[in-house]
Amino acid sequence: MKRILQTLTAGAAFMGVMALAPGLQGQTVADLQVTPSPIEVPQGETVSFDVQALDAQGNPVSDVDLRIAGAGQGFQIDQAARTITGTQGGSSGMLIVSVILPAGVDEQPAATRIPVEVGFPSVARADIHAPEAVYAHTATELTFAAYHGDDSERPDAQPRWNSSDPSVASVNRFGELTAHRTGSVIISADYQGVEAVQEIRIQDFPGASAQIVGAPEQARTGDVVHLEIEVADEAGQSLAGVPVDWGYSFRSVDGQRQPGATALVDNGRFVAEEPGVYTLIASAGPLTARHTVEVEERQVVQRVELQGQGRVDDVHTSDFWVFEGNDGRDYAISGTWGANGYAYMWDVTDRANMVKTDSIQVDARTVNDVKVSPDARYATMTREGASNRRNGLVLLDLADPAHPVIASIYEEGLTGGVHNAFPMEDYVYTLSAGEKYVIIDVSDIYNPQTVGEVQHENCRIHDVWVEDGLAYSAQWACGVLIYDVGNGQWGGTPENPVFVSQLTTPGGRTHAVFPYYQESTGRHLVFAGDEIMNRRGMALEGGLSRDPYDPETGEGGRPSNTSGYTHILDFTDMENPKKIARYKVPEYGTHNMWVEDDVLYQGYYEGGMRMVDISGELMGNLATQGREIAVFKSNDPVGYIANAPMVWGGMPFKGEIFFSDWNSGMWTIQLEPREPLTMEEEEN
Repeated sequence: MKRILQTLTAGAAFMGVMALAPGLQGQTVADLQVTPSPIEVPQGETVSFDVQALDAQGNPVSDVDLRIAGAGQGFQIDQAARTITGTQGGSSGMLIVSVILPAGVDEQPAATRIPVEVGFPSVARADIHAPEAVYAHTATELTFAAYHGDDSERPDAQPRWNSSDPSVASVNRFGELTAHRTGSVIISADYQGVEAVQEIRIQDFPGASAQIVGAPEQARTGDVVHLEIEVADEAGQSLAGVPVDWGYSFRSVDGQRQPGATALVDNGRFVAEEPGVYTLIASAGPLTARHTVEVEERQVVQRVELQGQGRVDDVHTSDFWVFEGNDGRDYAISGTWGANGYAYMWDVTDRANMVKTDSIQVDARTVNDVKVSPDARYATMTREGASNRRNGLVLLDLADPAHPVIASIYEEGLTGGVHNAFPMEDYVYTLSAGEKYVIIDVSDIYNPQTVGEVQHENCRIHDVWVEDGLAYSAQWACGVLIYDVGNGQWGGTPENPVFVSQLTTPGGRTHAVFPYYQESTGRHLVFAGDEIMNRRGMALEGGLSRDPYDPETGEGGRPSNTSGYTHILDFTDMENPKKIARYKVPEYGTHNMWVEDDVLYQGYYEGGMRMVDISGELMGNLATQGREIAVFKSNDPVGYIANAPMVWGGMPFKGEIFFSDWNSGMWTIQLEPREPLTMEEEEN
């Protein structure tokens, strides 16, 4: 086993490598043994591994070409040294080793997968943080932090808490301190043998009265109601910093709904999912204040009318883009998945009669992503699975939008598969092998030139979107990353991108990203979608079907089952971004999205094309607050997989919504005007 391939960085998805010319010995290999197995490596340390190839009799086989790769997060593989280095504690993945067989050999190569676990380094120190003032008869939350020797913080450290005198103040296993009387107490927290200690002095509770002020008496489901409690002393002076516990009770106004309707109260903000009367309760020490809010239905539902379909039933459809050509007609370009590198051009001026005007074929297995520049001067096609492994970016000249021509195929630094790209007037931001994005000057689409790139640490990347000189990228476990590529506020340009901000999302599956400035609130929002192509561990599990039904074998034709949801992030304060809400429909999984005029157009795979009201302040799960405007399921009885909606993503265009479906091609729908309430409905 003397032939070694180039060094790899393990990421969120499988990474293949370019093989050397394989030796014939690979055909005699029946088994691969890796030691140690499993592989355990602490963060910041390196361990060695060995691979032994064996024939069917268990004898060693030498001079075997191997493909060694990684799947997962938090480690790096050095094949030349045969080592794995831990880069992110608490991560896991797989070391994947397989034999490279000679070209033309039609058999499965010997392969093995070895679990890799990345552990944390030892904890060196710990701290407890408590409020400056703690009052008797109140409860407050203490925070604990544990640090490694390099000052990095251990995530989710759960210490063992203790109080020196529980009669003064007790602390539960979650770090919640309850102060029973005045006095002094020592609170300690132990984690992996490292102890933090904090003395806390309990003061007399100074409040004499409490009331909720400024809250409205009426709201709609999904509206965020702000609550403010005023606590005053006996002299009527307002007190600051008094801890408050919030709660609510519910009663129905029509007698048709069960008591206990779901709502959310968090730090003085309230949002209801069901109509009814909610009594909001604030407790500050021995004091209690109440305020009642009547919540009405949001009433945003609109009917959807089908405008037309451009059916594709012989292959899978991937991404699309719709635009007005320089001849004043409306066009669209759509890609294909696993279909020999085709993209289709459509004239969609007549929505009811969308017509293919041309096709473009390139050397690829999949044209995953297609987009058009804002000036409709050119289009981009991304390639995956090219026969020579040099995938690259295809630039189309749209001088004749019905019949575009290939202006150039650009491969510099783009040989590992190009999954997505984002074209601007003079630059294209193009993903390279899921590791980085390359910034290409396309002012001359016949002579493109690389001018910059962004590769952020050990982060896998899936999507990039550029707006106002800021590049937003979806980077799996690393979440959403923002770089200044021309905004200028942070000094960045396309030639010299500058890091701005980062926010990780729960689950580590950040797949798609869309920035949006919400004028009604002045908030700078980012919508980040998961992609999980399975439902393992869920009640509705199922598998992934990619082929149409075969009546001879009885195989194929089964709808896919996915999971994941849309995270709504607030980047108004770029230095302190935060997650504020979500759009989660548990039965399905998200894909691409678009946001315009306070409406989220969410491609929700088998959940269809979904339109959601995102007006006003957002909090909680929008799917359960009456904010869904419409849902359209793209059932097609003659689709690639019949009657199996699998919406890739949507795009509003000239008052209508275009979207592509993996199993049935291009669709156009339109929201009908919302019907006015009848007199009876208004009275109710």
